[in-house]
Amino acid sequence: MRSGAVWLASATPEQIEAFLGGLSDTTLAALPWIFEFWALPHQLPPEGAWKTWVIMGGRGAGKTRAGSEWVRAEVEGARPGDPGRSRRVALVGETIDQVREVMIFGESGILACSPPDRRPEWQAGRRRLEWPNGAVAEVYSAHEPDSLRGPQFDAAWVDELAKWKKAEDTWDMLQFALRLGQHPRQVVTTTPKNVGVLKAILRNPSSVVTHAPTEANRAYLAASFLQEVRNRYRGSRLERQELDGVLLEDVEGALWTHAMLDAAHVDKAPRLDRIVVAVDPPVTGHTSSDECGIVVAGVSMKGPPQDWIVTVLEDATVAGCSPQGWAEAAVAAFRRHEADRIVAEVNQGGDMVTGLIRSIDGAAPLKAVRASKGKSVRAEPVAALYEQGRVKHLPGMVGLEEQMCRMTLRGYVGKGSPDRVDALVWAISELVVDPSAKPVAPPRVRGL
Repeated sequence: MRSGAVWLASATPEQIEAFLGGLSDTTLAALPWIFEFWALPHQLPPEGAWKTWVIMGGRGAGKTRAGSEWVRAEVEGARPGDPGRSRRVALVGETIDQVREVMIFGESGILACSPPDRRPEWQAGRRRLEWPNGAVAEVYSAHEPDSLRGPQFDAAWVDELAKWKKAEDTWDMLQFALRLGQHPRQVVTTTPKNVGVLKAILRNPSSVVTHAPTEANRAYLAASFLQEVRNRYRGSRLERQELDGVLLEDVEGALWTHAMLDAAHVDKAPRLDRIVVAVDPPVTGHTSSDECGIVVAGVSMKGPPQDWIVTVLEDATVAGCSPQGWAEAAVAAFRRHEADRIVAEVNQGGDMVTGLIRSIDGAAPLKAVRASKGKSVRAEPVAALYEQGRVKHLPGMVGLEEQMCRMTLRGYVGKGSPDRVDALVWAISELVVDPSAKPVAPPRVRGL
């Protein structure tokens, strides 16, 4: 069901006038404080008997407002003096200052969201809010987990848990304290990070999740902010985490980790001596086919071979293409980067693969390769180069990097086939792993 805010945004002026004209003076005065009308879908509590509601989203997605309004809904009754569902609430942030400045006094904090007749009083000396009906919310810092020993609550709001240094200890102490009422509940508002405590919460059967990117709340954000941060972080892991609100997890036993790939990121390529385009064609050629992995990489041959540095220049992978389509994409990448060679796996297509590429550019140097070992075995020596710091990535490799972090020695842990990783492995193997790949002619110098 659409919220009132969504309906108003799409309604005509005549519809809006008719709607507002049909409201009584009392209802019209109360409308700004009725969050259920204005809320975005991810800001409304899910149905069901959940214990923990995790609101996971990008920066500025409206998580704080959702947390503040949930606390209001818990403690407020039908009238200002009536009791609500909860009477003792824990407000837990990374520090006392952050709880006070963001969760309580912030622009989307509890005080800003509360109507005058229901606004709680801030008691600075006792570090707590008290509502007209007697409900109380107490402030706690994640730097002091033991401060949660002793008190007890029937509700809690936890903010930015994923960045707490003592997250697990604080979370555990809060769970012991959340023991009042018929069904004590808690809300977690956080930008996702790959931390154990958050992943454990998400795996818990009593947890529910709502999710939204930064753009979901764009009506309340400066347009220049969205444009600037998207342009600055486009194609990066930081974009996926901080703006899209996606939890990027490491798979147990993965050959690559997100931390390893973060360390490999560079803004521009060095002088390159040799560039190749590697192609891993799909088994079939229609819209439901696997992707055709196309990866472009170059090598700087400075010093002995063990010192050569590879830079992955582009993930040019295409999906849902005909064989002609992916062959054209591969040749386009070859020309775009002025590459020295196209390397194409021919296990699935045989002569058809090389024939397609040569029909588009008969002069392009082409090497057909055939896999005799499993994907993980072929990928392991390439992963070792990353561990040695010998492979760098330019921006824009999110899809490739997500596949890399799901490749283990046991195989690929994910949907479909890791075609991007296969292409990457062929490219890097051609440049530095396979001794026979060393060029006979002197390399051409590229870049600045």
